[in-house]
Amino acid sequence: MRESPLVPFFFLAAVFCATFEKVHWNVLGQVSIADIASLCFLGVYALDRLGRPANSRVPRTAAMLLVFLGGFLLVNLVGFFNLETTQALDQFVKGIVKWLIHFGFLVVGVVYLVSRTRAFYWRTLAWFLGGIGVNAAYGIVQLLAAQSGHNLDSVFVKPLTRGASQINIYGAVNGANVYRPNALTGDPNHLAIMVLLPLLILTPIYLRLERGHRWRVRLAVLIAFLLIAELASLSRSGALGLAIGAIVLLFPYRHLLFSRLAVLPLVLVVLPVGYAVWRRRHFFDVVISSRLSHGPGSSTHLDVYKFIPKILHSHPFFGLGFNNFSVYYEFVTGKTNWGPHSYYVALVVEGGVVGTALFAVFLWYLFVRLGAARRVGKALAAASNPLAARVRPLAWGMTAALLATMAANIFYLTMSFFYFYVFAMLVLVTPSVYARE
Repeated sequence: MRESPLVPFFFLAAVFCATFEKVHWNVLGQVSIADIASLCFLGVYALDRLGRPANSRVPRTAAMLLVFLGGFLLVNLVGFFNLETTQALDQFVKGIVKWLIHFGFLVVGVVYLVSRTRAFYWRTLAWFLGGIGVNAAYGIVQLLAAQSGHNLDSVFVKPLTRGASQINIYGAVNGANVYRPNALTGDPNHLAIMVLLPLLILTPIYLRLERGHRWRVRLAVLIAFLLIAELASLSRSGALGLAIGAIVLLFPYRHLLFSRLAVLPLVLVVLPVGYAVWRRRHFFDVVISSRLSHGPGSSTHLDVYKFIPKILHSHPFFGLGFNNFSVYYEFVTGKTNWGPHSYYVALVVEGGVVGTALFAVFLWYLFVRLGAARRVGKALAAASNPLAARVRPLAWGMTAALLATMAANIFYLTMSFFYFYVFAMLVLVTPSVYARE
């Protein structure tokens, strides 16, 4: 019995739109286009399975995810009894519903990908990284439009969502606005952290491409473009993540550090960026000095860590309740709808010691699967299988991307977003896809 074409369509649509945060509607909370595509995939996948013979075998990875799902649900439901206001309950319900959609997609996506071909796995990875690349491209066009006095969001985003949005304005230098592209993510720092994934995953694959391969020049240009988008965001968290990821990749690929392949993307970045900086030296000197200084924004990011001992004293084991940091923050400071500006602060404040420990185990499991992928690549190399030139770079790139994202989330919380669950899905199925070889 043939699979309904709607199943791969909605699956790839959800993967492609995973970072399009701005494209959302305020219906029963905030529903993004990725949420809609995810729900459609889960629905059509369930209907498609109804007419097929029952398969009692669940992939081991999916079974482990179900265990984690039960554990996270238990922690969140226990934390439910720490809620004290109606506002806290509303935040809890909205957060849990969205989290269930994301984690449900993760579990079903793993089952779906394990049953598909290796070509479909690469197709999924391409659509995911391509979606981030399109987001970055929108950000660059958004920046160019803003510099010429136009709001790109009013042309593409507002007609879809009926909501107001625009590029981030960081400040001004001698009357000239300093723009930071937020693209379709809603925040320039979110864009910078998300761009880390294609940058770090594609770089080792590019470095291992065979001489004369048709994707060599294409990937060099794409990597250079993504680096320019990273720099344009002026994100310190993105820069921190990029530095950590680069250090990780130096371990297996340090012998290629000064090769022509490694230098080419950097040259493609230095030429346009260097020219732009040279033309507006004073402007960029002021902007860069501002980003490197320890200003009020930096203090805000650091101050949220002061909440951790207070919460551990009052609710040490299960925290204040899922998605409730903003409620607590408003009670303490009077500021409404303010996030924790750190995924790890959110973990401790909302989930307590138990919730934080459980998520640490989940991250450990991701690294275990990445280790398995690297071992599969090593085994393929020992067997002189040409697939080793794809599997090992992919596994190392994903390892660097995961560590980079973790580092960047010291001051931001993109690991709670849907795109991170898509990334986790790809990480988890990688060794299974290639272990067949």
